[in-house]
Amino acid sequence: MNETVKIIFGLIGGLAIFLYGMNLMSDSLQKAAGDRMKAVLGAMTKNPVLGVISGALVTAVLQSSSATTVMAIGFVSAGLMKLPQAISIIFGANIGTTMTAQLIAFKISDYIYIIIFIGFIIGFIAKKEQIKYIGNTIFAFGLLFLGIETMGSTMKPLASSEFFVNMIGKVADLPGLGVLVGLLMTLVVQSSSATIAVLQNFAAQAIPGTTQSIIGLAGAIPILLGDNIGTTITAVLASLGQSRNAKRTAAAHCIFNISGTLIFIWFVKPYAALIQKITEKGPEVDVIARQIANAHTGFNLTMTIIWTILIGVMVKIVMKILPLTEEEKAAANGPRFLDKLSIHQPALALHLVCKEVLHCGDIVKDMLQNLAGISSDRAEEVHKTLDEKRVYEQTLSGQINDYVSEVFAAGTLTEEQASQATGTLFVLSDIDRIADSTTNISAQIAENQVSGGRMKFSDQAVTEVGDASERIAGLYGRIMDTIESGENIEDEALASDRVTLLEQDDKLRDKHMTRVARGECDSSKTASYNALLTSVSRIGNACVNLADFASKRVDFKALLTDPDEVRKEIAQETEK
Repeated sequence: MNETVKIIFGLIGGLAIFLYGMNLMSDSLQKAAGDRMKAVLGAMTKNPVLGVISGALVTAVLQSSSATTVMAIGFVSAGLMKLPQAISIIFGANIGTTMTAQLIAFKISDYIYIIIFIGFIIGFIAKKEQIKYIGNTIFAFGLLFLGIETMGSTMKPLASSEFFVNMIGKVADLPGLGVLVGLLMTLVVQSSSATIAVLQNFAAQAIPGTTQSIIGLAGAIPILLGDNIGTTITAVLASLGQSRNAKRTAAAHCIFNISGTLIFIWFVKPYAALIQKITEKGPEVDVIARQIANAHTGFNLTMTIIWTILIGVMVKIVMKILPLTEEEKAAANGPRFLDKLSIHQPALALHLVCKEVLHCGDIVKDMLQNLAGISSDRAEEVHKTLDEKRVYEQTLSGQINDYVSEVFAAGTLTEEQASQATGTLFVLSDIDRIADSTTNISAQIAENQVSGGRMKFSDQAVTEVGDASERIAGLYGRIMDTIESGENIEDEALASDRVTLLEQDDKLRDKHMTRVARGECDSSKTASYNALLTSVSRIGNACVNLADFASKRVDFKALLTDPDEVRKEIAQETEK
């Protein structure tokens, strides 16, 4: 067989074994620990640093940055994770993926076949799935190194090829060309780990008659940088057809690696010297695989530190690059939790309805807090904000009503579930009523403030309405918290709240008449102001009625049982 053909076959065959081993190891590890890894990602993302740590840990365990990247994009697409959290996980995945290069740098060629044999025996004879996955992981680990060994032995003749040495020399002297080579290699192979493994094997070939690497660390680093850019294709492909935030997460991955390359490309030689200084000493061909691994780790650590500090900037960049489309803006104003596929699963459907009702409740809480901050000079601005939120809340309320109607029409509700479903709609109607009155108040104030001159409500009158709204917002917030927790509200507490609201109404009317008597307010505004106070009282009464009804008719605490528990109950019912 022609020597060149033999080298090509050996190289692609070794690469195939490596890729198969890598994929098998990643799949086996995901099956053995995938759910736990998802839990780690979900739990450790409260701040960017924890997100980075979780991304690095999961990738190091699963040996696949692609798996971690796809998980993060899936989470953010489903709304289970916010954009900064997902981006921090991507940063961590870049660190975790350097573990593969560090493993490859170990010289374990004498133990490859015994590792493959042990893994095969465990996977073959094991009865328990977990043990079988562990065996498959060991077997795949051995195959990974067998592929590396095959590529390494195939590449040895290349070191004596004058054509090849000259070609490599050009790449080593032109960093930009090295980046392009690394990028193209990774785009073709679809695995940065594989291309870095090939690079480590190439670099481990000595110039004939010496112990010097055929390419050297300074020549290998640009190719390594290109590999890092090429690996972003996985995130881009995973984000296709996903939400805007999923695409932004993929964009952040691209920006991370491209920006790093643009920085490091100017300091290749100093960086190579630094890596050589901190890596174990020895003949270059014996230590260059470790040097490349350390350069890979150093690059990703440095860029992760920089971008974790600047994560807010990264979020702004990707938001600017990928703004929301009109369709997505409309979708963003839709239900967060309602799922049409769950209509025939009443327990789960009611759980989602309760979450959506509480979502409506949160919108109205924001509206009341906005109203509490109203003043004469901000009346129009506050009303515009409230009007937008009211439109959203009203739309959402209608969609919840339609959804519950569809659940009833499915005919799967028990009598108790039907009662609870009706109860949630009564709660929603009170929330809707409060939202309507809140917007009416801001509209009345804004309308009276734009006319100017003596027809305006006095600054003191507007401030008092804002103060009253703040007290009601506090009451409403406590009531919604109580509804969500499932606690009963005592009749005495409700009676006390009613008395407090009546006293507040009387005080506000008395203060207005006192201002009229002093000439501080125009008497012609008394009817308008009293109508305004009536709307304030309606909000307070609606809050009390909401608390009274919800505590006696709807058990939100039970309906808000964890969805996984609900699904388990559904599965058990199905089995019966």
